[in-house]
Amino acid sequence: MERLKEKLNKKIQPKRDEIRNLVKNNGDTVVGEIRLRQLYSGMRGMPSMITETSKLDPHDGIKFRGYSLDELLELLPKSNKGEQALPEGIFYLMLIGELPTQEDVSMISKEWMKRSKVPDYVFKTIDSFPNESHPMTQFSAAILALRNQSFFMKAYNDGVRKEHYWESTYEDAMNLIACLPIIASYIYRKLYKNGEYISPDYDLDWSANFAHMLGYSNNDFQELMRLYLTIHSDHEGGNVSAHASHLVGSALSDAYLSFSAGMNGLAGPLHGLANQEVVKWLLKMVEDHGGNIPTKEEVSIYVKKTLNEGRVIPGFGHAVLRKTDPRYTAQRNFALKNLKDYDLFILVNRVFEVVPPILQATGKVKNPWPNVDAHSGILLLKYGMVEYDFFTVLFGVSRSLGLMSQLIWNRAVGSPIERPVSMTTELVKKNYL
Repeated sequence: MERLKEKLNKKIQPKRDEIRNLVKNNGDTVVGEIRLRQLYSGMRGMPSMITETSKLDPHDGIKFRGYSLDELLELLPKSNKGEQALPEGIFYLMLIGELPTQEDVSMISKEWMKRSKVPDYVFKTIDSFPNESHPMTQFSAAILALRNQSFFMKAYNDGVRKEHYWESTYEDAMNLIACLPIIASYIYRKLYKNGEYISPDYDLDWSANFAHMLGYSNNDFQELMRLYLTIHSDHEGGNVSAHASHLVGSALSDAYLSFSAGMNGLAGPLHGLANQEVVKWLLKMVEDHGGNIPTKEEVSIYVKKTLNEGRVIPGFGHAVLRKTDPRYTAQRNFALKNLKDYDLFILVNRVFEVVPPILQATGKVKNPWPNVDAHSGILLLKYGMVEYDFFTVLFGVSRSLGLMSQLIWNRAVGSPIERPVSMTTELVKKNYL
């Protein structure tokens, strides 16, 4: 695995020089403008940070190092047992900036297996939680418990030079990514399978081994897990989980503190928890129709009823996108091939047909199209993972690939502590109005 670290090392100095020269020669260039409404709307749309790994375009969708998701699902190396891209490949791309070979992803799979040793005290931390504690609470706490293993914390305490911060951060990031499937599957088996734990299978790739430890050895589920962990891996730097992780990391907190912070943001119902909200809404719709899949007309009535009650339609709309989320489309294509007759997929299709025109008719919605959360939950339900409280943990395992790539690069180029200026309403009125 030294080869991956050596490749990364060769990329770092040119990037440092590029950034230094950009700031030196163009430091006073104005980028964007701040409007008053942005100050009062969560800094929506403000260009305020650099994230090299991916960029979300309102019309083209998410691009990873310049590649669209559709392109990557074709170009990234695949398992010899399936057709889905391996998430090891998208991690390599985000970290190195180049498409990986089959050998590259195989090397990463093996390296993560070697690093996936979780100390006993982490499991004891998880065991100390009552079962009614949300899986994301237990997940975040277990990540913090891993911090005792931090290479960066030791290196910093030993006085390592700033230009070498990235090296110990790389070790922490790789170790963390390697351990997350073990931790997540342990939480799942503890909560839902009477604590009947399943040992890793070190002959499998990262996703397939995760599915195996969860208790799903079906090849189709393993394929779904490869797709799921790839498409949820990164979403530029401004979303809550990425920004929270970046903010905490900017204080030179190590990978464990930074990633746990991101997971606490992901656990919010307006972010990663949205996928379980979609499932709850869909299942309630079925329940309210006597356990039957409602017709298109009945779906339309139910959607309007939801809106009239002052609630949103979960899984629709996006802060940036102005088209159907490519991640939704990727899951839809998987479903069309593998479970087109599944009743809940039929329902999702009907919702897909009905909701956008209704939202457009309100005149209040900029993006009436489905996002990734509108589809992901029902795929998991189909293969037997009915415990939708756990779905956000899967999201978190995937998002580690992007957040850790970002953290390594932030350390490599010496990103400063984040410290924007805040205003009071009185000062805004006095100085700007």
